[in-house]
Amino acid sequence: IISNTMYKGVKSMSENNSPCWCGSGKAYSECHLPIEKKIQEYKEKGYEVPDLSMLKTPEQIAGIKESCDINTGVLDYVEQHIKAGMSTEDIDVMVYDYTVSHGAIPAPLNFMGFPKSCCTSVNEEVCHGIPDKSVILKSGDIINVDVSTIYKGYYSDASRMFMIGKVDKKKQDLVAITRECLRIGIEAAKPWAFMGNIGAAIGNYAHKRGYSVVREFGGHGVGIEFHEEPFVCHVGKKNTGMLLVPGMIFTIEPMINMGKKDIYVDAANDWTALTIDGMPSAQWEHTVLITEKGAVSLTY
Repeated sequence: IISNTMYKGVKSMSENNSPCWCGSGKAYSECHLPIEKKIQEYKEKGYEVPDLSMLKTPEQIAGIKESCDINTGVLDYVEQHIKAGMSTEDIDVMVYDYTVSHGAIPAPLNFMGFPKSCCTSVNEEVCHGIPDKSVILKSGDIINVDVSTIYKGYYSDASRMFMIGKVDKKKQDLVAITRECLRIGIEAAKPWAFMGNIGAAIGNYAHKRGYSVVREFGGHGVGIEFHEEPFVCHVGKKNTGMLLVPGMIFTIEPMINMGKKDIYVDAANDWTALTIDGMPSAQWEHTVLITEKGAVSLTY
């Protein structure tokens, strides 16, 4: 949270029209001072506001966008090649090969002990499915492929759902509704609104259509590190939570269950989350940038 002392310090910078701390080349008084004044106004009214470190600089945003471009290319490549009869290990090899051939690094590989380059979550697996040569995709499966990329030190993160062969109507609807949840979550992420608006929009939409929303996992800040603040919950109450400020970058990644919201983590690998009732789950994810005009997806 921005302290009063910090605010007084940055306020004094404007008096001599110093260059802005963000490196934009603009005068501080014309660049971040108006934003910081507005943040301070919200803070003084008792709202939760982001630390200045959560606001990415123009240089950082440019680097994160380059990482996102490669990340999108990875998912495009998977989309072109994924098919029945393929193992989830085959997907992991594709992700690794594409990523390193573009001068980048798969962020999940060896992250906190995760053994693969992407997550492949099939049917009732909610997230963090580990690619395995014994898991063979078959017609009727739905699968989330979650990829994250490090390029020149900058991170990006996104996932897509893929439907394999002939998928039944219920699973098709789940995938479509989840994608719509992502869209309306991004639409709700307006500058000078609140983080709770994202969860409220997603949760209300999903619940009205008879689906449940996973609460244990959510979106997160990204760009300089793989996982940063803030946490993005996909259920919430409007006009609550952290203030959304231009320059923030985070993921929105709703995980929507066909059945109940309850999940558990597989004790066999301590990574993969599954639905307790065995019903299918779906997830779509973007990395988004908050601008003065609204949230912009950087990964599609």
